[in-house]
Amino acid sequence: MDEQILEYIYYMVYGGVTVLSLIACCYMLFSRANAFDPAITPPARLRRWAAAFLAALALCHLWYMPMYFLSSSDDVMLGYLIAGLLDSLTIIPLTIVVLITMLQDRKRPLWPVWAMMAPLVLGLAWCIVSHSDDLLPVLYAYFLLMWVGLIIYMIRAIRQYRHWLRDNYADLEHKEVWQASVMLTIILLAYAFYSLDAGELLYEYAIEVIITVLVCYLLWRIETLSDLSHPVNDAEEVEDNRSAVVASSAKNIGSLLKQYCEEPQLYLQHDISAMQLAKLIGTNRLYLSKHFASQGITYSTYINSLRIQHFVKLYHETVATHQPITVRQLAHKSGFHSYSTFNSAFKQSMGMTASEWMSSES
Repeated sequence: MDEQILEYIYYMVYGGVTVLSLIACCYMLFSRANAFDPAITPPARLRRWAAAFLAALALCHLWYMPMYFLSSSDDVMLGYLIAGLLDSLTIIPLTIVVLITMLQDRKRPLWPVWAMMAPLVLGLAWCIVSHSDDLLPVLYAYFLLMWVGLIIYMIRAIRQYRHWLRDNYADLEHKEVWQASVMLTIILLAYAFYSLDAGELLYEYAIEVIITVLVCYLLWRIETLSDLSHPVNDAEEVEDNRSAVVASSAKNIGSLLKQYCEEPQLYLQHDISAMQLAKLIGTNRLYLSKHFASQGITYSTYINSLRIQHFVKLYHETVATHQPITVRQLAHKSGFHSYSTFNSAFKQSMGMTASEWMSSES
């Protein structure tokens, strides 16, 4: 195909991705309905930061556009330095902020992100003022080290978040964010292409494809992530429940759980949280978590093990009455809102899948 035609198609793709980013930004800002899953309410704070990121993604297409019409190598270099500075002020820090705000175990401070970007911003500003690219190798090395540090931080933060989820929720569907690591990989791939700047048309197409995938993934991930912003600060929770904790010491939490959770089958309620259960038995979430930790389990393991026991009981009753067996229906009656969560919990509790267990029972 003629090179000029490929360039013309690329300009159309370039404009299309810009418009896609703007549409996605407006959707995040102004849409009150969830187009992906109406039953889910995503975090409002995350939605706002994602909208800012998508707006920056669209704007970066605008400030890179002059590069396609510059002929002087000095002008091109200066244009790329200015665009890099604008990226360092907007899209790069906003990428990090979006990843951090996906983690809802606590409200992490965001000022370190801007502090981390300061050397890059100052270095690029110096390059622009001095019309020199001598500092670029140092800035590129700092950029790579920054992303390595971010990867290490995110891996650790996601692990902490997963532990927090298992200590507070039995149903983990629409709460997990391990996919954020996938998103981070996509972003790093895009930035790797961006940093190499091969200057070839194939490279330019690859960038636009990566950005398109990123926009679509971000929309899906945020709209299918439940808002978990209600948990109380741990210190405040201890203070507010001090008198209740005295009455419900670690010695009798086990008996209280049996009385208020196991006997009335409270575990059959979908998405009951550790905080709700703690309030019901007259203690707080921290003491309840310590009780489970002393037994080597998490809140999630406790609730789901009760649900599995209930499933086994329902299964035997169904077999005894010669009724048709629908595993999904029995799992739902046992308190599982998600069938995938049921499968994982069953295998963890019984050491085999539900199908294998039913075959062994036949």
